[in-house]
Formats: sequence, C-alpha cells, structure tokens
Amino acid sequence: MKTAHDLVAAAKTRVQELSPDAAEQAIRDADVLIDVRETEEFAAGHVPGAVHMSRGMLEFKLSSTPELTSRDIRIVLYCKTSGRAALAACALHDMGYLDVKSIAGGFDAWVGAGKPVAKPVMPAFD
Repeated sequence: MKTAHDLVAAAKTRVQELSPDAAEQAIRDADVLIDVRETEEFAAGHVPGAVHMSRGMLEFKLSSTPELTSRDIRIVLYCKTSGRAALAACALHDMGYLDVKSIAGGFDAWVGAGKPVAKPVMPAFD
C-alpha cells in the first residue's frame, strides 16, 4: 500500500518545482497564482496576488471558472511545504493543463527566503 509520502514523492517526479527566487518571475508571467492550502492557512498569510482554491476543491473551481478553463494558461501553485501543490499539479496535468509549476518548499520556503507576504486586514470594531 502506498503512503501519502509515496504519492507526494511520485508526484514530485512529474512536476516542475521552482525555487522561491525563480518563482517570483514565474508568478509575474503566470495567468494565475493558486494557494491550495486550507482557508485558515490562506487567511493567516499568503503570497501576494494568490487566489485561494483549497486542494480538495481545486479541480471543481477551475472547471467552473470560465477564465481558467483554457488548458494553455500559465499556473503557479503552492501549499505549506510543497506536497499538496505537487499532487495538485499532477491533477492539473491530468486535466490537460500544459503549463503548471509549483514553488519548491511551498509557503514555508517563500517566507524563509524573505519574500513578501500578504495578510488580510480585518476591520476594527472599536
């Protein structure tokens, strides 16, 4: 029986992972930057410009968003440490998307490299 780690390791052999430095240019060139983490993780901080599509809903959200159904759009994905993003990238390749990249090390590597982080500003109810 395969473990989650086995599935991630296999997925990483099929996807293009970028260092945080290389990801900056890929993000500028991308049509969409997708954070596949959970809602709470996204709300705590995310890569600027990212849209949230949790791993469990990714295929459904892409399929139901007309501007994201073209299989030649450029997609960059990330999660916390890159496992979910690798699985997501494989799923998108299986759906026919041609240009999907993932940030190696995920959000943790992004933050560790000193890259910018966006955090939603909650209104003050004073």
